[in-house]
Parts: sequence; structure tokens; C-alpha cells
Amino acid sequence: MPNAPSLQWTDSLAGVDWHELSELYRLAPLGLKPPEGLKTAFTNSRYRWFVREHGRLVGVGRALADGFDAAYLCDIAVRPSHQGTGLGKAIVSRLLEQSKGHRKVLLYAVPGKEAFYGAFGFRRMKTAMAVFDDPAQAIERGFVAAS
Repeated sequence: MPNAPSLQWTDSLAGVDWHELSELYRLAPLGLKPPEGLKTAFTNSRYRWFVREHGRLVGVGRALADGFDAAYLCDIAVRPSHQGTGLGKAIVSRLLEQSKGHRKVLLYAVPGKEAFYGAFGFRRMKTAMAVFDDPAQAIERGFVAAS
């Protein structure tokens, strides 16, 4: 499915409907991400992929990268109708390929997706830490420990 002729892949920001992208994150479900925030995030990302099928956005992902030391994969989302088809794996593979040459590639994922990312070689870090704008929600969703 990821290489199906019906899928169109692009890394271009031209013609992106930021409201459609926001809706994809809601459906995935990866939370509520406002269109204007997504435009800022994707514009400032070094690597990105938008995948459409018959004109409809079905998958997306991006990576922040400095060109040498660190790349950070984030916001990988697949429409529920396309989950389990290999599309998410294809997006991650493309982002990893683009991130080659960086000394480390990081990501933070929804709890429960560790095995999915582990298949790409990602491993848990013992020293990873984060500051969230809503710490209580981060604890509730399982992203960080309570103390």
C-alpha cells in the first residue's frame, strides 16, 4: 500500500490545507493541533512528508534536524482508514533516510507504540526529560512519570 500508485507523496508546503491537516491529527488520534500552529511547525521542519490518496490527506510526518548532530521525528500521523497498511512505516522510513548522517535521531511517541518504533532501531533513553506546557495532561496521558 505505501507505494500504491493511488498515493501521492510530496514534501512541498505548496497547497497544504492546514485545516485538513489539523483534522487528520484529530482523527489519528494525536490530539488537537490548530491549523496555524501546524503551519508554523511544518514550515520550520527540515524534512516533511504529506501523503494523499485521491486528493485526500491520509498520512504525514516531519523531522526537525540541525544537519549534523540531532534530528527529531515528530507528528507522524496516519488516517485511521490507512492505519495497519504500512503507510506509517513508509513515512518513518523516509524521514529516517533523510536524517541519515545525524549523530542521533530522537522521537517521542504515544505510549504503546514502543514496539512499532523499536522495529526501526529506536530504544528507550534513560536520560530523556521534557518540560510540557500542561504537565498534568502529560502525566495523565502516560508521557512522563508523576515525579
